[in-house]
Amino acid sequence: MKKNLKKLPIGISTFSKIIDQDYLYIDKTKEAYELITHYQYAFLSRPRRFGKSLFIDTLQEIFEGNRKLFKGLYIDDKWDFDDKYPVIKISFSGSRDIEALKQNIFRNMNEAQEKLGIECSENYNYATCFSELIKKSYEKYQKPVVILVDEYDKAILDNIDQIEVAKESREVVKILYTQIKDNDRYIKFAFLTGVSKFTKASIFSGLNNLEDISLNPEFGTVCGYTHKDIETTFLPYLEGVDLEELQKWYNGYNFLNDKVYNPFDVLLFIKNRFLFDNYWFNTGTPSFLIKLFKANSYNLAKFENLKVGKELIESFDIEDISLETVMFQSGYLTIKEQIIRRNRIQYLLTFPNLETKMSFNNYLLNYFVKRAIDKIPVQNDLVDLLEVSNLDDVEQTIKSLFASIAYNNFTKNDIDEYEGFYASVIYAYFVGAGFDKVLAEDVTNDGRIDLSVFIDDYIYIFEFKVDKKGALEQIKEKEYFNKYLSSGKEIYIVGVEFDSNSRNVVGYDWEKV
Repeated sequence: MKKNLKKLPIGISTFSKIIDQDYLYIDKTKEAYELITHYQYAFLSRPRRFGKSLFIDTLQEIFEGNRKLFKGLYIDDKWDFDDKYPVIKISFSGSRDIEALKQNIFRNMNEAQEKLGIECSENYNYATCFSELIKKSYEKYQKPVVILVDEYDKAILDNIDQIEVAKESREVVKILYTQIKDNDRYIKFAFLTGVSKFTKASIFSGLNNLEDISLNPEFGTVCGYTHKDIETTFLPYLEGVDLEELQKWYNGYNFLNDKVYNPFDVLLFIKNRFLFDNYWFNTGTPSFLIKLFKANSYNLAKFENLKVGKELIESFDIEDISLETVMFQSGYLTIKEQIIRRNRIQYLLTFPNLETKMSFNNYLLNYFVKRAIDKIPVQNDLVDLLEVSNLDDVEQTIKSLFASIAYNNFTKNDIDEYEGFYASVIYAYFVGAGFDKVLAEDVTNDGRIDLSVFIDDYIYIFEFKVDKKGALEQIKEKEYFNKYLSSGKEIYIVGVEFDSNSRNVVGYDWEKV
């Protein structure tokens, strides 16, 4: 890295450390100023490692009046830093059992007491102590209290694979959050962040004035880096990098403003000398998503363009968990388009970028096959074959793929009898292999192509059938290839037929258009 460039704040969520030790900081104080001057109770949902903790810490420094940290930033001459407020900050960590969760809450209460110079008379009850902290802070400092809660839902999400513990965790934190509502007269501002957006009734117990800013365009870039940031502030760090490729890999998260890059990816990409890799994806495994996929007849390919109602992406219910909701809120899907018709809001969801798309599909494929290593040579063979349009041998690679699938994963359902299963496997297989472009449910004027694969100067159109004949004939009859005739590329149509008993290919035909 060039000399005189500021250090990269990898893994640092303490605002004072970033400023005092001269780390690179992308100014988010305009959003902070708008938030604290126009809202009293607010909530923000963003995926993990998107900078929520840093934003929380920035708010704390503002309310505690540490003006020297904000010299030259947007808020510097707009906020009265002499007007200081007592701050109670609660940060949740991972808790796999209820006792650990309660100890985490007590630790937060003890730290707040020590910081504010206040003692709870009933330290054995975390809810009573929290309420007491709010009131006594108000009385001691003669100022209303600021409450900041980071990762409010972590204890619930960490136990989503054990529902009863998740429900109990919900009740524990619900009692805590109730104190915010009950002490409204003593509170200036309360802000909560998390990954998921649970229904207000299930978590906040009547805190109905909590305003959700997650999809408010004004705060669409409050977390993450914009492409403008990349082209300006980050440009000296990215000398020689193809910015279009960087954009394809890590940009694409849409919260109804400019699209943003995952900050963790950008920082690790620079640190690792411009190596494109799935940095963010590797920090967490979506194992629970696979369980949801297994339990329902989902077609993974449909996630390329998934239309959902507003209510589906805005509420998370432990008793009725939706795969689409979890994937959106956790960052594996994002908004491609907002659709407003007859006063109803719908969203078209898709994978945010190449990292997420490739990594998630590879993860799912690893779950399907007996050993992850089994698919690597098969995927490499597939790339080699389609680069030279050797479709005769593609049949055997697909057969090898399905032969390696551990079907005992699906003994309690009939997942192998519906076309979506086979489409999901092949879609994940092609996407994970890194082809130029893979389109599922590709729309034509006479139907939808199951799968379109683009590589170099070739376009491959696939149709799948289960326990039926005529896959290739359907492509020809509906002339799915017409939309690509003017592309100047060679077009091949491929019909693949599966048998649900043998769970493999029983019919395979192809033609060049």
